[in-house]
Amino acid sequence: MSISSALQTGVSGLQANSTAVGGISENIANANTVGYRRGFAHMVTTTAGGGTGNGVLSVVAEDQLDINRAGGLISTTSATDLAIGGNGFFIVSANPNETVQTNYHLTRAGSFLPDEDGNLRNAAGFYLSGFPYDATGNLGTVDRSSFGSMETVNIGNVTLSAAQTSEMSILGNLPAQDTGLATPGAPFETSSELFTGLGETQRISFSWQPTATENQWTVTMADHEGTDLGSVTVDFNDSGALAGSPSAYSGAASVATAPSAFAFDTATGQATITLNNGTTPQTITIDLGEPGSFNGVTQFAGDFSQSFERDGSSVGELIRTEIDEAGTLYGVFDNGMRRALYEIPVGVVDNPNGLIEEKGNAYSLTAETGGFFAQQANSGSTGSINSGALEGSNVDIAQEMTDLIRVQRAFSTNAKVITTVDDMMDETTRLKR
Repeated sequence: MSISSALQTGVSGLQANSTAVGGISENIANANTVGYRRGFAHMVTTTAGGGTGNGVLSVVAEDQLDINRAGGLISTTSATDLAIGGNGFFIVSANPNETVQTNYHLTRAGSFLPDEDGNLRNAAGFYLSGFPYDATGNLGTVDRSSFGSMETVNIGNVTLSAAQTSEMSILGNLPAQDTGLATPGAPFETSSELFTGLGETQRISFSWQPTATENQWTVTMADHEGTDLGSVTVDFNDSGALAGSPSAYSGAASVATAPSAFAFDTATGQATITLNNGTTPQTITIDLGEPGSFNGVTQFAGDFSQSFERDGSSVGELIRTEIDEAGTLYGVFDNGMRRALYEIPVGVVDNPNGLIEEKGNAYSLTAETGGFFAQQANSGSTGSINSGALEGSNVDIAQEMTDLIRVQRAFSTNAKVITTVDDMMDETTRLKR
């Protein structure tokens, strides 16, 4: 190695360590940036001239990102602040409902808040993408190997349409001691709320009359106007393993006037009623409990109690959102309903180190990242989604300061090599004099 070669090597050392210092300064500056991944410089041996490989050994700095090491979780009070516990990235786009595939990116920065249109956007201005559920709560068929099936997650102006009640179940207990009396007591009256096709609230009434026969009751059902629709007698088992459960239904009778109707299936314990409450009458199936089962009305000594389960709802306005570990975003509405709105997938790639860093703490796919897949969170090796939390930077200030001292010493030493070579070359020049 000649003196001039030593000079070239020293210059390459200055350049490489300058690059390393730049990376360290970026890390320190972003020590509190949500989801930031520290960068570092690998020193790689090369030739000063970059020619045939016979040149002087020098050094260059190759920038890399410490993507695989996660930062710590920071608890927040916002339900739309999200953090991934484990492998994967949030999928975001530069614009709402982006159609250009190259404008989709991956990020760990989950500081999402709704914008003026209700679209969830993080602090860097990227919009969260997800798979939407339909009105029936089904996700349908989605393409998880591309961004084509995704939409921007929107939680603004979400309403729940009214749903007509079509099914109802009765749960509760009838007091056994009130049956078998010579003079039966007054019936037990109760009612349940139901919803019409327009979301209007109505009620259907039930009258439970104990009879003079032990363990026997007659239930009469009436519509929202108090008009009787029909009745049925139910006998209960009084002993054995099935004691307290319905033993048989009998004497079903309809008193409804068309288009209202009443029918009863004694084998299943289900009544089918038709209500004259619209141009098209509303039909509801009411389950009292199958004979020999305890999944409906029972009879034991004690107090009368009764509760109802039914489908249907009135029009609902979104009041808050909930996100579970699997990435399902639920809307909670003011009518008491809770419905899945979006699945927030977690993007995974074969080689995370092949991602290209973009401004805004995001990453773009390249040929080196390998395959991409938008997996459901908390499945397999994919990380879970934590609502009300953010992932901090993975920068360790102590490590950065140590690296800064080490690189500064290397830079100073390379500078010393250059000044020494300069002195030697000056001395060589003076030999000619």
